[in-house]
Amino acid sequence: MLLIIFQTDYNIFKYWQMVSFGIGNVEFLFLFDALTFVMLCVVTFISFLVHIYSLDYMSNDPELPLFLSYLSLFTFFMLILVTSGNFILMFMGWEGVGLSSYLLINFWHTRIAANKAAIKAVVINKIGDVFLMVSMAFFFYTFHTLDYSTMFAVAPFIKPIYPFLFSSITLFDFACLFLLCGAVAKSAQLGLHTWLPDAMEGPSPVSALIHAATMVTAGIFLFVRCSPLLEFSNLTLTIATFLGSLTAFFAATTALCQNDIKRVIAYSTCSQLGYMLFACGCSGYDFAMFHLFNHAFFKALLFLSAGSVIHALSDEQDLRKMGGLLNLLPLSYVSILFGSLSLMGLPFLTGFYSKEGILEIAYTSYNSIGYFSYILGILAAFFTSLYSIRLIILTFLQKPNAFRESLKQVHDAPYYMATAMIILYVATISIGFFAYDIFVGTGTNFWSNSLFIHPQHFKNDIEFIAFDIKLIPVILSFLACVLGFYFYYLKPNFLSSFFSKPVRSIYFFLNYKWFFDPIFNFFIARLALFLGHRVTFEILDRGFFELLGPLGLAKILKSCITSTHNLHVGYLPHYIAYILMGLSFIVSSYYFDFNPKTIHALLISIICYIFIRKYLFKNKNG
Repeated sequence: MLLIIFQTDYNIFKYWQMVSFGIGNVEFLFLFDALTFVMLCVVTFISFLVHIYSLDYMSNDPELPLFLSYLSLFTFFMLILVTSGNFILMFMGWEGVGLSSYLLINFWHTRIAANKAAIKAVVINKIGDVFLMVSMAFFFYTFHTLDYSTMFAVAPFIKPIYPFLFSSITLFDFACLFLLCGAVAKSAQLGLHTWLPDAMEGPSPVSALIHAATMVTAGIFLFVRCSPLLEFSNLTLTIATFLGSLTAFFAATTALCQNDIKRVIAYSTCSQLGYMLFACGCSGYDFAMFHLFNHAFFKALLFLSAGSVIHALSDEQDLRKMGGLLNLLPLSYVSILFGSLSLMGLPFLTGFYSKEGILEIAYTSYNSIGYFSYILGILAAFFTSLYSIRLIILTFLQKPNAFRESLKQVHDAPYYMATAMIILYVATISIGFFAYDIFVGTGTNFWSNSLFIHPQHFKNDIEFIAFDIKLIPVILSFLACVLGFYFYYLKPNFLSSFFSKPVRSIYFFLNYKWFFDPIFNFFIARLALFLGHRVTFEILDRGFFELLGPLGLAKILKSCITSTHNLHVGYLPHYIAYILMGLSFIVSSYYFDFNPKTIHALLISIICYIFIRKYLFKNKNG
């Protein structure tokens, strides 16, 4: 009965066979369905606007053509990832976006911070890549193929075999868990999130493209694409719900105490990705994709507007050195204002429709992990509104804190930058309202068979939740707006007077990002460096492998050459003895074919050689 869901409402384009081996064939094929369509719209549209925006933002950079080529390469690999019809082709795009992110984050390669951020992004994403490869190996062992259509059709009939250590965890659960780990690294979930805020060292168009349409959305897309597999692993869905809700709460609280404008928006991306992941964990894949779709527009608008502010202030990113820009940058102000309001999830803006739906999905799970994610989700919504209001006030409404020379040169966005921002501004206001009924409206068949929800996980009572429950996130968001306006604008001195030692400790804790970086550096990075240098380099590379390899071979050859040189003493009796030993060995080998007689003759030759070395070589005069 479940097989009926996987009928052919999608198009597969097969071009050629990449690899053929044993029982498996890897083909170069593309899969186009509703999920692919949504991702293609997001990636191509946002990438197009970022390219236009970059023409003005990077106009003074002598390597503008190289920058645009990197952006195009980034887009190309993302298109390969979202249109792939099997795991192998998807993994090619997966690795490609990782490479492109390194090139773009490190585009200003003369800055040490950019070098470190790019390396950090690559290293953390490689951790996820390893998990993803292990997951692919498990899936191939289970299904004997890596084609999506075949795996998704067979998944309902795979029995939970191969229990691990007599527990209820099966090999299929491990495959799904490793797939989750790959998505966690790429989409910057809690634990492997530290690369994302540091990626702000790249130019602002790079940040917009990474956060809105390419890098971080790849993990969520993969998780949604594999919904026909994940629905049969309740353990994976539970962990995804728990991890996503923690990520949403963690990132929202951390953004509240950051002072870099791009870093605040980066942590907001991390928080929204947490919403998407725990929506997937609650089997709300349609709402997760709807939020991904909406998030792309208002997050691109926020980053491009922040880039306009940074561009106007001569690359100043510190919120404490801004202020008084309302009349100087009206377009940037309106863009950040409505982008932030949409991020808060205030009614009738794009972010409201999808965020409310995700929280309702969590509430209607009617289990402990669902209620846990719902509580953390509404708390994250409260802190999201609070740090968004803080960003707006510190940037535009408070008294100017910038240098006078910087304020004299302030100018609003040029033509190309303004065009991209205005288009995203219109989308941020309207697209959620028009797309709601298409994506998640009651009775819609938009997703068809591109998403799969197991009948046991299906929720049809979202529309019947009590109106009071629906109002809770909205009320908390409005309350945070009022509190933020009061504390940061009307009574800014109140917070400084309230800054007692316990409050200061909490501020430092949040400002230092829950101390994830120091913990990773002390417990993981130092251990990895120690193992890398002391074990793999000194003991293995410079020790064991060199003794077995080039160094040991050189010593053996040198010893043989020295011994051979000692044999050449220039006396005829010695040379005759060598010739006789060689002839006896050759003759015995030919006639006796390495039988015991041959070994006997060889031993006699060795004894003769020892006798000659011991007695004849001592007599240098012959």
